[in-house]
Amino acid sequence: MDELEFGGQIRRPDVRRLYDLNDVICDKAWLAKAENFPLYYMYRDLYLSKADKDRLMDQDLRYDITIIPPKMLGREYVKTAGHYHPQAPGASVSYPELYEVLEGEALYLLQNKDLSDAVVIYASAGDRVLVPPDYGHVTVNRSNKTLKMSNFVARRFSSIYEPFKEMGGATYFCTTEGFVENKKYPRIPELRRVDAPDSRKLKALGLTKGKEMYPLMKDVESLDYLFHPGEHMDLFTEFLQG
Repeated sequence: MDELEFGGQIRRPDVRRLYDLNDVICDKAWLAKAENFPLYYMYRDLYLSKADKDRLMDQDLRYDITIIPPKMLGREYVKTAGHYHPQAPGASVSYPELYEVLEGEALYLLQNKDLSDAVVIYASAGDRVLVPPDYGHVTVNRSNKTLKMSNFVARRFSSIYEPFKEMGGATYFCTTEGFVENKKYPRIPELRRVDAPDSRKLKALGLTKGKEMYPLMKDVESLDYLFHPGEHMDLFTEFLQG
């Protein structure tokens, strides 16, 4: 799992291990006895050709792949650490992010900064999920298959992990008993389900059902919402409607 062939190149990942997520694990009794094993693999800044690399750099866009094998964290399903994004320049909201499930199944847990909304989105191969501005997010692999997903995100920022660490995880943990509230939060909104976008919503994102999103980098105008989120708030509102 350490290497990924992409564009004729062998790429090595940044690896997140169990102890990197110590602060956000639900099952502390299990964690106290667990060894520090790999959880997931992040392959950042991928491209299929030199021309694609130049195009991505020129557009301040980044394409990544993350692979999450099926594992259990005690009674909790394997997940990412969770993070928010910083505020986009010239906007009053943060950068969004666009995901695509390439293989397997994903469960995306989203929560906004003021804790007025929490959303779960179930997605399978071919589905895309848009993380709106001002929403933090955690990805969960609840299946017995390896999850492989890609993302497009603006290049010039670093993700913010501290809020999830400080609160011991997201507002909800995905466990074998279902969704369990994280009692460290002062308020926990009701968790609502939103479907992965249908063909109509995909079209608004510049996407077509059945076609991978990687070629979108050749039409960066269709991804303007990733760079100028304040100008596309109606799009994000539409996406989060059930």
